[in-house]
Amino acid sequence: MIKIGIVGDIGSGKSYVAKMFGYPVFNADYEVSKLYKKDKKIFKKLKIKLPKHIHSFPVNKNEICKAILENKTNLKKIVDIVHLAIRKKMKLFLKKNINKKIVILDIPLLMENKINKRGDILIFIQSKKTEVLKRLKKRQNFNLKLFNRFKKIQLPLEYKKRKSTYIIKNNFTKNSVKVCVKNILKKIL
Repeated sequence: MIKIGIVGDIGSGKSYVAKMFGYPVFNADYEVSKLYKKDKKIFKKLKIKLPKHIHSFPVNKNEICKAILENKTNLKKIVDIVHLAIRKKMKLFLKKNINKKIVILDIPLLMENKINKRGDILIFIQSKKTEVLKRLKKRQNFNLKLFNRFKKIQLPLEYKKRKSTYIIKNNFTKNSVKVCVKNILKKIL
């Protein structure tokens, strides 16, 4: 099984590109939102670590955001709790898809949390900063302060780009991304 990790900036289009490959995708953001909605153990752990912020189950994303904005260390507390559960879910995903030629890992902190292994293929999604910010500002709950908190825990984009096997320039048009994905798949398979 070939594992492809999709890396890039927040809002660069990683999830969009991941889906374009047409192979099973492990989407960590989606899995986290499921944890918040359905996992009482996660709720209890978060409530213990952040009693001032986490009040009811299912976990309210606004409470998570307020906790992160109030104190820098709260983000680390949340990541520490959620990360373990996400790793377990990813292992199950890999086990379930063991017979697939390729799987795609759409995990925002893939490199930061050392989830990628030596033989994995990394693809960097490169997008214009102005375009990314414009798209992020259209999101319903966009918060620049929160965005900056998340940016601080990420590795530099240039480092991610250097470590990647391939680069896809995402100008947010379906056709250009499709062509890049096809070319990469030709080289891999």
